[in-house]
Amino acid sequence: MHLLSSAVFVGSLTAFVTATSVLWDGRALFNLTNADLNSSTGPFLTVVKGSENATHYSALLGHSELPTPLWNDLLLLPREQVISISIDNSSVFVPGSGGPQFGFRRTEFIAANNGDHNDLNPILETGTTVFHVSIKQDPTRPLNVSHEYQIVFIEPSDGSHVFELQLGSPFTDPTGPLPAPGAHSFKVRDHALDVLFETPFAPGAWHNFGVQVDWTQRTLAVLYSAGAAPLAVVVRAAPNLSAAPGAAGQGDFHFGVLKLPLVDPSETAAEQGDVVHFGIQEGTTEALLYSGVFVEDAAHGVSLGYGLSRPAL
Repeated sequence: MHLLSSAVFVGSLTAFVTATSVLWDGRALFNLTNADLNSSTGPFLTVVKGSENATHYSALLGHSELPTPLWNDLLLLPREQVISISIDNSSVFVPGSGGPQFGFRRTEFIAANNGDHNDLNPILETGTTVFHVSIKQDPTRPLNVSHEYQIVFIEPSDGSHVFELQLGSPFTDPTGPLPAPGAHSFKVRDHALDVLFETPFAPGAWHNFGVQVDWTQRTLAVLYSAGAAPLAVVVRAAPNLSAAPGAAGQGDFHFGVLKLPLVDPSETAAEQGDVVHFGIQEGTTEALLYSGVFVEDAAHGVSLGYGLSRPAL
């Protein structure tokens, strides 16, 4: 799939709005501080991380980096801050049960309202909703695409993903040739891990995604653009029937850097298959940049950027 042109100029916005009803807004306004990240005050729950404070792994970049232009005035100062999310060798998450996840390196933000995500999830995951996110490379802290990275997903309680945005070489046991074909491309995958859309992760550009989830019919649709181009439909509504219906299929909306290991041939067969707790990690510092993160109700259309919208798919 070829990248869309990033040279499109549609006109300037006069307000920080989208064309439809925003259910949750994760675009970091300039009154959001790093202290808010440490305390999960505001739109993000920041507990999926290693042992250090959230600001060891994440930062609000102020005016030092321009966000995606889709939701920001092209002629004036931007209305949101870019968020940097990184991992290093301390990025070992310890969940409430199951012990430290030594196989992973992960730092993720979860959509929340001042730490409350449980009450938010049913609001975001009823009817037909669209999950927007824009991603850019951090050239100073590149990913090692010999590994698999899961960077945007909705995770129900069974640990599956309603959909996911992935980079790198998909984890295999035993490990195949690395990096795998397509390792430098984004892949939007459905609940069954089938690839719906793939596009190269070109450096220097924002990559803008909108994933529409019809929670009743259990379908997924994908919109995408690069740079300043408005979103365009790349996948029309496709079945996602392996996802559980109703409340069982709802879960937290994550974005960040989750790095899977490589298989360690010195470990037992059982350990090699336990991707969460075992495997090889290099311990390097790696990061991605995020902006334009929000969720909207598609009942009155899907936002394309610059105040434009189209009917739900």
